[in-house]
Amino acid sequence: QVHLQESGGGSVQAGDSLTLSCTGSGFSFNSSPMGWFRQAPGHACTMVSVIQRDGSLIYANSVKGRFTVSRDNVKNTVYLQMNDLKPDDTAKYTCAAGLYPDVDGPFHCYNDFNDWGMGTQVTVSS
Repeated sequence: QVHLQESGGGSVQAGDSLTLSCTGSGFSFNSSPMGWFRQAPGHACTMVSVIQRDGSLIYANSVKGRFTVSRDNVKNTVYLQMNDLKPDDTAKYTCAAGLYPDVDGPFHCYNDFNDWGMGTQVTVSS
């Protein structure tokens, strides 16, 4: 059974940094594309970053240059380093695994990955 557990969220000031973690189990983590998505109240869920099948990284335009995704295959963990946080980054951040075979981007919430964590809240105040 696939399990994804996020951690690292919190309440910070604009300009601060946070690192989110997502630890996976129950699947072949080393070869699995992984995604980070976020949803703020009243807004649609959107992609933040994805580690694609070939290992390449993609980011939403709104976070390019500020967020960095990485993975540690020994710890079965994917990270999202978030720098220079802005109030618009306030959302629940959720990681995803189990990319469907016929999906190759762009990536959409809940339609393209089979497995999802419960999410971790990030709140950025001005």
